[in-house]
Amino acid sequence: MTAAALLLTACAPAIPSAPVQPPTAAATGEGTSPPAAPSPPPATPDAPQGPARREGSIPQRPATLPAVAAAVPVPASLTVAGTSIDMTVVPVGVSPDKAMEIPEAFDQAGWYRFGPAPGAAAGTAVIAGHVDTTSERAPFSQLKTLGAGASVQVGRLGAPALNYRVVSVELMAKDSFDGDSLFRRSGPHELKVVTCGGRWLQERMDYSDNVIVTAVLE
Repeated sequence: MTAAALLLTACAPAIPSAPVQPPTAAATGEGTSPPAAPSPPPATPDAPQGPARREGSIPQRPATLPAVAAAVPVPASLTVAGTSIDMTVVPVGVSPDKAMEIPEAFDQAGWYRFGPAPGAAAGTAVIAGHVDTTSERAPFSQLKTLGAGASVQVGRLGAPALNYRVVSVELMAKDSFDGDSLFRRSGPHELKVVTCGGRWLQERMDYSDNVIVTAVLE
């Protein structure tokens, strides 16, 4: 773990685990080069993991990338009208401890590349980022203030940007998080933007909840 990572709080929910297979080059936007993220190890079909930890905090439910998702352009940026959220988005995978990777930079967000992409035909596209550092708040600290109808734009590589409309903002306790409701691959398409929220728990060095913004295509 790098020194920079130690300055950041983890910002994502726990989900069940399953075997991982890397996505195709088309899904990562990286051509034939291997992804920058380390290759995730296979996971046995365990019971859902516990609450997210302070670092590397999103235990995964990765699976083979659906063929339909491979054709969807990769997200590259995220902006939210009326806020200072204007962030680069990078594809992320699974860390060696079977958690969803989060970019170390507080002004970057990660798109979970083993799930649907923004604009997919079905399922939820998940983008997560840090809420703060040890000295300042990150742009995603403003997610909890969004109201229904707020405009979210996702820029994409080689494709037009997508415009989403916020339909809900909720706090979900990490102790009782239902990962299936977030990282789903079927059903109506939605964008989920996630960060930490709630109370700071000193004994855990983590926040009590996740802030989850749900948005739909306009």
